[in-house]
Amino acid sequence: MEWQERVDLTRANTLGLPCIAERFIGASTSQILKEATALARQRDWPLTLLGGGSNLILGPWLPGLVITPTFDELCLSPLDDQRVRVDVDAGMNWHVLVMRLANEGLWGIENLALIPGQCGAAPIQNIGAYGVELAEVLKAVRIIHLDSGRQDVLNASDCAFGYRDSIFKNALMDKVAITGLTLEVTRKPRPRLTYGDLARRVSVDPTPLEVAEAVCAVRREKLPDPQALSNAGSFFKNPLINWRQARRLLEDYPEMPHFPQPDGRVKLAAGWLIEQCGLKGWQKGCFGVHEKQALVLVHHGGGSAQELLDFAGRVAARVEARFGVILEWEPRTRYLSL
Repeated sequence: MEWQERVDLTRANTLGLPCIAERFIGASTSQILKEATALARQRDWPLTLLGGGSNLILGPWLPGLVITPTFDELCLSPLDDQRVRVDVDAGMNWHVLVMRLANEGLWGIENLALIPGQCGAAPIQNIGAYGVELAEVLKAVRIIHLDSGRQDVLNASDCAFGYRDSIFKNALMDKVAITGLTLEVTRKPRPRLTYGDLARRVSVDPTPLEVAEAVCAVRREKLPDPQALSNAGSFFKNPLINWRQARRLLEDYPEMPHFPQPDGRVKLAAGWLIEQCGLKGWQKGCFGVHEKQALVLVHHGGGSAQELLDFAGRVAARVEARFGVILEWEPRTRYLSL
């Protein structure tokens, strides 16, 4: 199997961090992906699976082999007069899938429009936006076990989905390659419009496409385009705290956005906490807090991954000092000393 050597991946991650892969293969089929993982296993090479690079902080040097899946077949199979099964390959762009289903009049993932990255990366952090999570429609994940090359299918119930979390970030981290997803969507109208001003932006009986386009409009207003200003989207998770801590904070900050959860905890808005610390628009060196959305850290060019983590640590420290709330970052790291 042929591979490229010393490949520059600076433009292959949305943070625009300088990175060189020792070896690189673009896998145009799941079979090539399987063979490439076998090659890495046989030669005892470290292996990195790189999708759209939208939720990843890469070190300057990736040893071993980097594989990017590019296969992107899509199959829609009616289950009855309303429900439709969606089988999609890992290499398909997520937003392309969202808009394809929305144009077909299918409900389920329209609120997840314009989230960057490939479909194969979507289950890893259980992507979510505007009141919807992937776990609500995901039925199965197709995988390859990296230690044996065995192909397998995990049901959604096996994936241990949580808020921005899954088995792929824990027990199966670096142990499997995701090759495809199975979703179940519906033709039955079920708009989810309670988040922000989505309801104001659509008609009384909106179509999935109308909702998806409204979500795109909101995201473009608030979030920077990675093609124009390097970023990884929401950098910090919205923190979950117990209700006693939330009650104490609300006594001092009655206007604080807070969202009670089914398990009794309370979700806070990380962007609001950061903004209250006066950090919106703050810049130090090559990195900054976005001027319109404090949840997004941006890269102005010239900086390193370690500088980004140092900057993020300063932001988190300010929030903890004022509110006693610990912020965790969403992006995964690869070959960085933390």
